[in-house]
Amino acid sequence: MKINSKEISALIKEQIKNYEKKVDSSDVGTVISVGDGIALVYGLSEAMLGELLLFPNDIYGLVMNLESDHVGAVLLGDDTLIKEGDEVKRTKRVMEVPVGDNMLGRVVNALGQPIDGLGPIDTNKSRPIEVIAPGVITRKSVDTPLETGITMIDAITPIGRGQRELIIGDRQTGKTAIAIDTIINQKGKDVLCIYVAIGQKNSTVAQIVDKLKSFGAMEYTLVVSATASEPAPMLYVAPYSGCAIAEEWMYQGKDVLIVYDDLSKHAVSYRTLSLLLKRSPGREAYPGDVFYLHSRLLERACKLAPEYGGGSITALPIVETQSGDISAYIPTNVISITDGQIFLVTDLFNAGQRPAIDAGLSVSRVGGAAQTKAMKQVARSLKIDLASFEEMKSFSQFGSDLDNATKAILNHGEALLQVLKQNQYNPYPLNKEIFYLFMAKYKYLDSLNRNRIGEYLAKSYDYVSSKHKELLEDIQNKKEITTQVEGKLKEVIEEFAELYNEEYK
Repeated sequence: MKINSKEISALIKEQIKNYEKKVDSSDVGTVISVGDGIALVYGLSEAMLGELLLFPNDIYGLVMNLESDHVGAVLLGDDTLIKEGDEVKRTKRVMEVPVGDNMLGRVVNALGQPIDGLGPIDTNKSRPIEVIAPGVITRKSVDTPLETGITMIDAITPIGRGQRELIIGDRQTGKTAIAIDTIINQKGKDVLCIYVAIGQKNSTVAQIVDKLKSFGAMEYTLVVSATASEPAPMLYVAPYSGCAIAEEWMYQGKDVLIVYDDLSKHAVSYRTLSLLLKRSPGREAYPGDVFYLHSRLLERACKLAPEYGGGSITALPIVETQSGDISAYIPTNVISITDGQIFLVTDLFNAGQRPAIDAGLSVSRVGGAAQTKAMKQVARSLKIDLASFEEMKSFSQFGSDLDNATKAILNHGEALLQVLKQNQYNPYPLNKEIFYLFMAKYKYLDSLNRNRIGEYLAKSYDYVSSKHKELLEDIQNKKEITTQVEGKLKEVIEEFAELYNEEYK
């Protein structure tokens, strides 16, 4: 039998013509390499940056690199379940997280999935984790205080609803303590809270959740946990997921407080991904776009104008420094994005001054706009008094004979430091902060024994609360110290001083 080449070619052409394209190669790809939480995928020519890909075993990946011949994706799951040659499908959607009121009181991972053993979260709405921040027209200037309950912060570096205030300092100086106290203090103040744990130990997150539960704060709080044991992509995604959940509430007109603890570990996780994706590192081994990473996250915190809902997101990012180096790469990046910083110092912490806030380096660029009139009245001269005290203290170390004016400054400064000391998990109501600062401002504490000022303050507050409760209620309600209340308050404090001053000298 003779083979006719013309017949064979005609047959092949006919088959090609009638071949139905079963699969679109732009929607399905093949894994060409996998490891360290990164998968390189051949095909997927139509894939978008930030798109979710579906790998075998229901593992998702996030597209982060678009190369000429392959796609680089970070895996949001166990990379050992994926092997070379596996099929990968496009989902044609960007990464989203579930949102809604049912998230409150829960602990979820970076994908919004519950990890607290309390069953599934009943929510049918989701939001993309990456969105463009609200524009200038939709925003309103910050004018409402977000009370932390920490006297030194509310007096010197006030935080407003819609502000971004950085908490910065070395490890073990009380950064997380400030954030947790602020969350506890929001009870009954119509502020929803989100705590994003990035790179923390599982045990640390569990302790924080237990502490929030014990103070009844989990009722209005969501914890997003991406712990140190999880792959780098989960740490990278976590703060964006938390922000997306916060935005849902903000656009409903609610006030939200979100804590990112901490962005140093977030930057390290992003550096890990970038290096594995073969991106060139830049200054201090960080990729060049690490600034944009944090700026596009923190810009989403704002206060909306009333016509756009009037809600707000207040962000408290935390950054860890090495030996107090505030000028390192990541700290300076985040300082330039935020509206001020609370700087904690190891020396103050070890000296027993807690919270260990450096009044000189801490600043709030919103300032008095986020303070009540009553707080302005008692805290106006506080920063100058502390600066004068620090200056005089350094001079007084060189001389033994001090004149009366210098002694007065030193005594007043010592008394102020005692007033600003505060125990952890003990946020004060506004009227208590103002009462303590009122006593300091009018120098009712300068002649007392330094070590007993805290005890004296607590006793005097209890005295006023029991005998003249209406004075404290007036301050709490009106947010102002009227001339009448000021005069009456001085009378009551002097009355208390006559009874107890000798005991505390």
